[in-house]
Amino acid sequence: MHISPDGQSVVYIAATSGQGATAYTLALTSGAKPKAALAASGKPERLAYCSWVSNARLVCAAYAVLNDAMLNYPVVTRMVAVNADGSNLQVLSKRDSAYARGIQLGGGYVIDSLPAEDGAVLMTRVYVPDDQIGTRFGSDARGLGVDWVDTRNLNVRHVEAPRPDAVEYISDGRGTVRIVGLQRRRGSDNDHQDEETIDYLFRPTGSHEWKKLSDYNTLAREGFNPYAVDPDLNVVYGFKKKNGRLALYSITLDDSLREELIYANPEVDVDALIRIGRSGHVVGVEYVTDTRQSVYFSPQIQQLLTSLHNALPQQPLLRVVDSSADENRLLVFAGSDADPGVYYIFDHKAHQLQTFLVARSALEGVKLATVRSITYPGADGVMIPGYLTLPPGVENAKGLPAIVLPHGGPSARDEWGFGWLAQFYAARGFAVLQPNFRGSTGYGDAWFEQNGFQSWKIAVGDVVSAGRWLVNEGIADPARLAVVGWSYGGYAALQSAVLDPSVFKAVIATAPVTDLPMLKEQWRRWSSHELVSRFVGDGPHVREGSPADHADKIHVPVLLFHGELDRNVSIEQSKRMCSALKSAGRSCELVTWPDLDHYLEDGGARTLMLRKSDEFLRRSLGM
Repeated sequence: MHISPDGQSVVYIAATSGQGATAYTLALTSGAKPKAALAASGKPERLAYCSWVSNARLVCAAYAVLNDAMLNYPVVTRMVAVNADGSNLQVLSKRDSAYARGIQLGGGYVIDSLPAEDGAVLMTRVYVPDDQIGTRFGSDARGLGVDWVDTRNLNVRHVEAPRPDAVEYISDGRGTVRIVGLQRRRGSDNDHQDEETIDYLFRPTGSHEWKKLSDYNTLAREGFNPYAVDPDLNVVYGFKKKNGRLALYSITLDDSLREELIYANPEVDVDALIRIGRSGHVVGVEYVTDTRQSVYFSPQIQQLLTSLHNALPQQPLLRVVDSSADENRLLVFAGSDADPGVYYIFDHKAHQLQTFLVARSALEGVKLATVRSITYPGADGVMIPGYLTLPPGVENAKGLPAIVLPHGGPSARDEWGFGWLAQFYAARGFAVLQPNFRGSTGYGDAWFEQNGFQSWKIAVGDVVSAGRWLVNEGIADPARLAVVGWSYGGYAALQSAVLDPSVFKAVIATAPVTDLPMLKEQWRRWSSHELVSRFVGDGPHVREGSPADHADKIHVPVLLFHGELDRNVSIEQSKRMCSALKSAGRSCELVTWPDLDHYLEDGGARTLMLRKSDEFLRRSLGM
């Protein structure tokens, strides 16, 4: 959801049937009705987001996951613009051509909404060489460039020439590109492999010359990673490690390259900038300990947000989603662990806070579960943080059916708040423990280990220890304890049953990795193949850590879910796992969808998944 520059309207995206969605605009006046501005059927086009570029004009991102065996289900993105009433639809991304020597998968992205210009944007665009060279239609331009585009009539002015190795541009919010990121590569433009390092260059004020800013290693997360430019201070904000944890730094964009530590937390990574206004200026940072915390640089903004927190004490997860151009009207979202959230409109001058929209209105009046932070000991005694969700109304759990729910990633973490999956199982009577096992991000290098694949014995060992803790604390009935996961969480669920077959009595895995060599091979035709291979690693852990190779060690029933258009984890991973389990005389059921990807973003599909998983758990655990 976003608010218009004048603060008089909002745009939001609502799901329709299947993977479809519609972008609606709504005037913030009494009695106003939503108007459909743009719709996507989900077959295959889908809507990702929409934002305002003027009071009457929207820019939206659309994408599709296409079934092409040669390209392993590519994700194709396009940027489009449309009036708030649905008229004057324009495709902003570079047009496809039958003469193109290559496939344009990326549609670019807006890097500057140009607040001073009505309806124009600064955006990246992907250029593919065209065989009509020699005519006014042909071009040998290749790579990612930046164009000024009038979204109403598609007038274009080239701002940055496309570069084959460019992967990122950062504007100052006032129409000037100040930073470019260049991916190091080996090989030719047509056949190359990405290296792990991105070279960032900057332009001094008033100069067209690129100068060295920093190197950033994407695998090790080493070096300065720029995020936002402040033109008034002439600095770029970005993240860099301090004592093994990410911290916020600024670097002056001149020859001095003066670096200053802005904020660091001694316990966890600083993981996000807080930005406000159409220019997106930086006003603070966020980090997560037990709960997400915010630090604001401006005393005035800190006072404002403190007042909003005081006005909404039952909804501590509060953030400013968007603001009007003058920053008088704010679109605010607030929620909690047992509240999916509400959107509010705050009028700064009038000091009025108005309830605008309930995020999940179907859950209004439904008693939801609360979530509490806990720690439990790993096998080596290290205390592992996690979140325990008990069935609604249950305060002292004893002998409950229970689920350990490891997160995906593995470069991710769980945090306190509303989670639809944990809430569903809690509503069905299960205690749910979400562990931030070692291998999770957010806690610094020492906790990340070598990542959840190369250090799988530690990561999966912590998942197994979560199950043991539930039993030892008396929370879980040992005969009714299951492990459920999605993506890497599905991998951890299956591998935990390999590592210690005695703990969990049922396994559910959605879109799981089951064969590490197959995961690497999936990216064979892509420029990221070597990066993926290095992340997974080589050595004995690869086969030892592939649950499909050890199906005979799994002695409990397994239920798998997978979309056939999964770009992240090939469906062949689940097919191989189920085949191996059946060959070993084990129980396995695989549920698939021919037109869904890794995230199963389809209400009907998710309803089926939840219903079948609930039935499977009750049957497998004797409930």
